[in-house]
Amino acid sequence: MVKALEGVRILDMTHVQSGPSATQLLAWMGADVIKIEMPRRGDITRSQLRDRSNVDSLYFAMLNSNKRSVTLNIKSAQGQEALTRLIERCDVLVENFGPGVLERQGFSYDRIQAINPRLIYASIKGFADGAAQDAKAYETIAQAMGGAMSTTGWQSGPPTASSAQVGDTGTGVHCVAGILAALYQRTVTGKGQRVDVAMQDCVVNLLRVKLRDQQRLAAGPLTEYPGAPHGEAVPRVGNASGGGQPGAALRCAPGGENDFCYVIIQPQGWAPLMRLIGRKDLIDDNRFASHEARAERLEACFEVIEAWTRKRTKFEVMKALSAIDVPCGPILSTKDLMEDRSLYDRGFLVEVPHPERGNYVTVSSPIQLSDSSVEVERAPLLGEHTEEVLSWIGFDPDDIASMRASGAA
Repeated sequence: MVKALEGVRILDMTHVQSGPSATQLLAWMGADVIKIEMPRRGDITRSQLRDRSNVDSLYFAMLNSNKRSVTLNIKSAQGQEALTRLIERCDVLVENFGPGVLERQGFSYDRIQAINPRLIYASIKGFADGAAQDAKAYETIAQAMGGAMSTTGWQSGPPTASSAQVGDTGTGVHCVAGILAALYQRTVTGKGQRVDVAMQDCVVNLLRVKLRDQQRLAAGPLTEYPGAPHGEAVPRVGNASGGGQPGAALRCAPGGENDFCYVIIQPQGWAPLMRLIGRKDLIDDNRFASHEARAERLEACFEVIEAWTRKRTKFEVMKALSAIDVPCGPILSTKDLMEDRSLYDRGFLVEVPHPERGNYVTVSSPIQLSDSSVEVERAPLLGEHTEEVLSWIGFDPDDIASMRASGAA
């Protein structure tokens, strides 16, 4: 089966998470991703958070599937020559260096465009042009400066980061969208172009519903939130959905750390829900009979439902509520997910063999194409494909040996 991006070559000059998450998606779609790493050291995540000594970390392994690894010191003359040849032969270059790093090595966008006018140059930075453009950006900094932390958590507590990687991987997904658009436009124009994405911008893009609410504050309190808060900015409201459909995480049996089920109350679902839990008396009770009345006493509503959920497991709650068309979902822990055989059966969680660490579990592509299946391959060892790729771009065995000896590869 031909892959969607078969024949597209990606020059991957990224590290850590935002860039590798983007290039991994492209690799899953069939692109030939050539990852450039420093000799002997490689991507810093190879050694971060190791669970086994002298073995590539799971952090690296789970962000670099289906790629080829080439070691290259682009500060050396031989390394620069090799990089130039790779630029000539690749379709896309992706980098997430600090501002000006490639330029200082002599590879400005203008020079890269001159080497290969068809090349798409994708750059991930923390911030777009502005006062903070030279500042370092990490996941939580992007969440902080993108507004996500100010609206996450409980009003009585501090701003809170999401453990979902909306800053790093969220930016990587935005980058992929830009690359694919540029590749498509190239089929018409024949020219490459720049794709620039900033982590702060991408987090703000994912926060549009809160920017919606910020503007609605001028008209009065946000009545869809418990207590109808009204301040200068959108508040932190815990697990309230903020979408006009009140919801809460309700405790379930046997009362463990993640024994909760998230339940949403919709107007049409109130009566069936009350019948299910044995509280038919609240269907016509003026305090609960209308959506507006319930909105004024959401805590009381959820206390009534939680008295029922506490006696059942989160999976029993989901089964019973789904049967009456009440939206709900159990709070799945990372252990729940790793032990969910259905995720393995449909190929989303995959056990991958590795020559040094043995088998490990990773995710497959969340994007499924009917005519382009994804086969997850392990992440490459450091420099595993150096000779293969350098030979492809015209270096003979003696050249490669010389580059190895000098530290250029």
